[in-house]
Amino acid sequence: MPRNKRRSRAARIVRGVAVTIFMLALFAVGTVAGMVAAYGRNLPDISRMADYQPAGTTRIFARDGSQLASVYKENRVWVPLSRIPEVVREAFIANEDHNFYYHHGVDFGGIARAAFADLTHQQFQGASTITQQLARRLFLNDQVSVSRKIQEALLAIEIERFYTKDEILERYLNIIYLGSGAYGVDAAAHTYFGRSVDKLTLPQAALLAGVVAAPSVYSPLVNLRLARDRERHVLDRMVESGDITPAQADAAFDEPLDLVSERIPGLQGYRYPYFTTYAIAQLEHLFGATAVEEGGLQVYTTLDQRMQNIAQEAVAWGVNQALAEGIGAHQAALVALRPSTGEVLAMVGGVHFSLDNQFNRAWQARRQPGSSFKIYDYTAAIDSGIPASTIVDDTAVSYPMGDGTQWSPQDDDYRYMGAITLREALTMSRNIVAVKLADRIGLDRIIDYAHRMGVTSPLEANLSLALGSSVVSVLDQASGYSTLANQGLHVDPTPFRLVKDSLGTIILDDRFPASTDVVSAGTAYIMTSMLEDVIAHGTGYPNAVIGRPAAGKTGTTSSFRDAWFVGYTPDLVTAVWLGNDDYSPMNESYGGNIPARIWAKFMKAALAGTPPHEFAFPAEEIAKVAGCAQGFEYFLRGTEPQSGCGGSIDQTEPDDVQPAAAAPAELAQPPVETPSPLLAPTAQPPPTDEP
Repeated sequence: MPRNKRRSRAARIVRGVAVTIFMLALFAVGTVAGMVAAYGRNLPDISRMADYQPAGTTRIFARDGSQLASVYKENRVWVPLSRIPEVVREAFIANEDHNFYYHHGVDFGGIARAAFADLTHQQFQGASTITQQLARRLFLNDQVSVSRKIQEALLAIEIERFYTKDEILERYLNIIYLGSGAYGVDAAAHTYFGRSVDKLTLPQAALLAGVVAAPSVYSPLVNLRLARDRERHVLDRMVESGDITPAQADAAFDEPLDLVSERIPGLQGYRYPYFTTYAIAQLEHLFGATAVEEGGLQVYTTLDQRMQNIAQEAVAWGVNQALAEGIGAHQAALVALRPSTGEVLAMVGGVHFSLDNQFNRAWQARRQPGSSFKIYDYTAAIDSGIPASTIVDDTAVSYPMGDGTQWSPQDDDYRYMGAITLREALTMSRNIVAVKLADRIGLDRIIDYAHRMGVTSPLEANLSLALGSSVVSVLDQASGYSTLANQGLHVDPTPFRLVKDSLGTIILDDRFPASTDVVSAGTAYIMTSMLEDVIAHGTGYPNAVIGRPAAGKTGTTSSFRDAWFVGYTPDLVTAVWLGNDDYSPMNESYGGNIPARIWAKFMKAALAGTPPHEFAFPAEEIAKVAGCAQGFEYFLRGTEPQSGCGGSIDQTEPDDVQPAAAAPAELAQPPVETPSPLLAPTAQPPPTDEP
């Protein structure tokens, strides 16, 4: 064949192949363009990224600023990029996308390297850039498919057109899931290391960056060994990227991580779980569960960690002591308030808080308060103008019941002390006198005083109410007594000082709480002086003596199912309860024994740094009269007698008026608390199980 013809034929073949390749390429480009156009038409609107508001984590802090707990649907705290240290940014960029600042959303070189590594069965990093990962997290899902990868790449390119690299990185570091329920680097920093992201060290930053690949596997709380392997890998990647030197990587790997699980024990990361769960419940009551779980609230509580630790130790000691002494009590609770502000400084809802035992006996339990309830009876009487020197006959009495039977209240010694003053009756916790007083002033009046002073529980209007037959909470009792400690002004108890929303706006401010004038300062002072006698030489002596001015009252119920001591100084009110969850009786457990000892142990330590001082004396409201049983007596001005201290429970019956007698001989020894009836009188008298 002639040479020219061969050349012509070869040229035609080349042209044909070229045309074919061109047509195939054109077809491929057209196909790809068509696919891109098809997928592009259904892409989400990336303008939503600017308005993206992820569910925030609510943070709860003690009064000193240390974190107590996080509450979340997704554990997340959004922080600006300026607060995220350079070392954290470098760790994530080196591990996830070392060309982040040089590509336009998709790293085609990275894709080629990943594909080659896959074909040659080499270890490789994922080909998705940080921008692609952000697109997937915000707009797509984790489904593995070609269509999803195309959409991811297209979204990444679009995102890069409208947002700066720093804006993209900030969003990525705040939404990425980092295991153990933590979303974003700040939440993860708190979850794993108990600190904010701006306090992270190099090894801690490397460990977080290593978790991203498989959070459920590489979380240090799941598998510490694998987490450390990933930490080493990230440090090596940072060396390759020129962020750190090999020597710095080795030194960082040898540093301790100081994981939270190594330092802070506690259920679900809650410190002081009895107080914390109470605070969360109050938050949900005020703002709703959704706001608490997703609103990113910043909650600054009233908890005093020093007092809380003292309270926990005192309660644990008391339960152990009760078991050691054969009393048979397995639970106790304590609440401490600042009377002037209502701040809950400490709350212990029991012993052995766990996943199976989260019941908070400090505010969720309702138990009979026994004689510790008598303060409402006596406060109503004093505030009504009945003096503490009033004589009442401690003698047998019966009251008709609705079914024609009679109810006869008794004291556990089955003795009658005859004519005694109200002050003496409260000091020795005599039941008959309390019932006679209640009958005199009216049950509705007592209930009204109890509720205004701080009791929130419903109360039944029967005469055994005076002996504590209606159930109340430990928090109720602390709140009620705080009104007397605060000179007659009541402030509702609160676990909060400040609550801010996710933008930092204050939405609750309890730093300057409102108070309600419930009783006069004079009434509060007279009641306080009577309750001081309870500790000085009554049912609280000697176990409740704390070496400073203090007032309080014991409470013991029938069959010894509940034992109480509630008391206060001018600075602190504390209520203590002892008993069993199943209402089984203890073995002769009086409020003046273990509860008073728990109370005193707590109060002495809690007030160790507070100088002792007397209760404020309202001279303009009080008249001090000499010549009474104990030497002198306090009266509300206008009610003081013209001579002596005489008076009776019913001034309309002058034949019953008796002069104040000298203190009976029984006061030489501390009196024993009289258990109050277990049940309120209804159709039948309550059972009596007194010893």
